[in-house]
Amino acid sequence: MSADIAKLENIAKQVRRDIVRMVHGCQSGHPGGSLGCADFFVALYFHQMEHNPSFSLDGIGEDIFFLSNGHISPVFYSTLARAGYFDKSELATFRKIDSRLQGHPTTHEHLPGIRVASGSLGQGLSVAIGASRAKKLNGDDKLVYVLMGDGELQEGQVWEAAMYAPHNKVDNLIATIDFNGQQIDGPTERVLSLGNLKAKWEAFGWDVLETKGNNMAQLIETLSEAKNRTGKGKPIMILMHTEMGYGVDFMMGSHKWHGVAPNDEQLAAALAQLEETLGDY
Repeated sequence: MSADIAKLENIAKQVRRDIVRMVHGCQSGHPGGSLGCADFFVALYFHQMEHNPSFSLDGIGEDIFFLSNGHISPVFYSTLARAGYFDKSELATFRKIDSRLQGHPTTHEHLPGIRVASGSLGQGLSVAIGASRAKKLNGDDKLVYVLMGDGELQEGQVWEAAMYAPHNKVDNLIATIDFNGQQIDGPTERVLSLGNLKAKWEAFGWDVLETKGNNMAQLIETLSEAKNRTGKGKPIMILMHTEMGYGVDFMMGSHKWHGVAPNDEQLAAALAQLEETLGDY
């Protein structure tokens, strides 16, 4: 394992500790999807994207990211803090009164790193496409990234955006779907089957890649390949297979941890499985 991969994995371990502590601290939030996406956020912010923690809302001359499935805000906030956007001590205010770290990210809190209010599902891809087109109009050659949840694909707006991007050759966009097969009410297959997502996105005209989202080395390789495929007339879609609750054995693979906070005993059990690598907040 290369030193870079090991370093990224250590950051992801700390992010996972942050997630369970944040959600426990306010007894509210969404640990399952946050834990599953920790590797992706770390790969994006500590390896893939060209970004500046001295935050500018316009993001001119840098890669920018939008979180569409805003309920997994714990992993987003932890990553931003660990990447230097704001002090990690602020993570202790998650979901508390007058905190900038709302349960779903909001722009009116002026939290560095947040470019769109999200939580109403199905909207992020449209926003990212708009930002991608703006970058082209401005002669900005940097990329736009967006993450969506798989259950979110049950929203019709996603498929309007899916048609729009290939038609308009939005080829400076890399979208990712957190494909964990779980949503708040149960498995996606039972709630509303998504069918063959690779075939669907390809039929809409996207260049589709698949990866294991809890394998850092494979994730880095896929993100690099996605970047190599930009600028060729098609938007890029990554189907990222993750496991909800990854890293905490009693949370893994169950929709029941979509939006439930651990109690004191469960927190202790979770932290025993997650190494402290960068120092807790």
